[in-house]
Amino acid sequence: MTPPRTGSLWRVNLDRNKASINDAIDAGLLAGAVTLVWQGGRVLQVNELGHRDVDARLPMQRDTMFRIASMTKPVTIAAAMSLVEEGKLALTDRVATWLPELADMRVLAEPRGPLDRTVPAQRHITVEDLMTHRSGLAYMFSVLGPLADAYRKLPARQDQDRWLAELAELPLAHQPGERLTYSVATDVLGIVLSRLEGKPLSEILTERILGPLGMTDTGFSVGSSGRRRAATMYQLDADTTLRHDVMGPAPITDPPFCMGGAGLWSTADDYLRFARMLLAGGSVDGVRVLSEQSVASMRTDRLTDEQKRQDFLGAPFWIGRGFGLNLSVVTDPAKSRQLFGPGGLGSFSWPGAYGTWWQADPSADVILIYLIQNLPNLTVDAAAAVAGNTSLAKLQTAQPKFVRRTYEALEL
Repeated sequence: MTPPRTGSLWRVNLDRNKASINDAIDAGLLAGAVTLVWQGGRVLQVNELGHRDVDARLPMQRDTMFRIASMTKPVTIAAAMSLVEEGKLALTDRVATWLPELADMRVLAEPRGPLDRTVPAQRHITVEDLMTHRSGLAYMFSVLGPLADAYRKLPARQDQDRWLAELAELPLAHQPGERLTYSVATDVLGIVLSRLEGKPLSEILTERILGPLGMTDTGFSVGSSGRRRAATMYQLDADTTLRHDVMGPAPITDPPFCMGGAGLWSTADDYLRFARMLLAGGSVDGVRVLSEQSVASMRTDRLTDEQKRQDFLGAPFWIGRGFGLNLSVVTDPAKSRQLFGPGGLGSFSWPGAYGTWWQADPSADVILIYLIQNLPNLTVDAAAAVAGNTSLAKLQTAQPKFVRRTYEALEL
């Protein structure tokens, strides 16, 4: 590891990482962003760029709250792993033990075939299948044909039991364990945890992860005071104009269904504590929330060579990297760098569809966090959204340039 430099030269070089973001803001493609660079136990930089609400002229601030979308998933996995440590759950357990709705699943006979042409599932879905997206469940943007249409019609604004009952009526996209299909699996895992503990997922996350780590600004709602700090969601129209507030105001109270795969709000500093915990092997500032073994399990690649040869959301995602328990993991830095930018061996991450992204790099003791709020067209930009950016070139390159220029400034 190369230690960070001190003095004005280092600071000037690090400041260059915000130029690409400011370019996107100045071009009207982005309302604003908050970024954070941490290394070796200290925050080296926080960028507060643009506005969290353009019309109201409210600036982005370090404590601005963001919908972090799929960055929720590793938090839910961490809570599940704490239950594994207590012997209440095992990765090999059948999910149907707690979710009998999923006991007798059917599988599509053809990937784009009709929903009534199915074959029996050859085995039960396991907890590990949910954690690695190899259950056969899907998202509307990760499959094609009638199954995609059926997922599109699946409403999330209902309680978790009704949602699960409707999901269980749909066939699986493939046999459990066969391949990775990005999916609602972590939402299903959240229901497993809720039924196992007999309480809402929000309480489980707070008790096991958020509370112990001091993540007081992270949850499924923001409260009345948090609403004033919440970043507005934007979307680019066909004429590349930012459309204001495409999701409505931030929720003051938790929704009926707290979705473990996508529902959390958080801030840069809060998520930094979570990333630091994973980087340090399960503890932060003397507070241990997971064992080193659990964290190692999350950060260990579990995909087979054959599964890595399959595209992810229509793109070659697994070049130089693998997948642990809902964390992508760099297995070959040189190959990974070509597509995803710098990150040493073992670097891990999982971004969110609205442009939120982070990476922890154990080889350099570095954590980077990049938070924006742009709603992508998931029917077109699914892979780009998961990679942490959207399709327009200036916006698409803002985050990779931020990462590359940060690594250059730190001489990594």
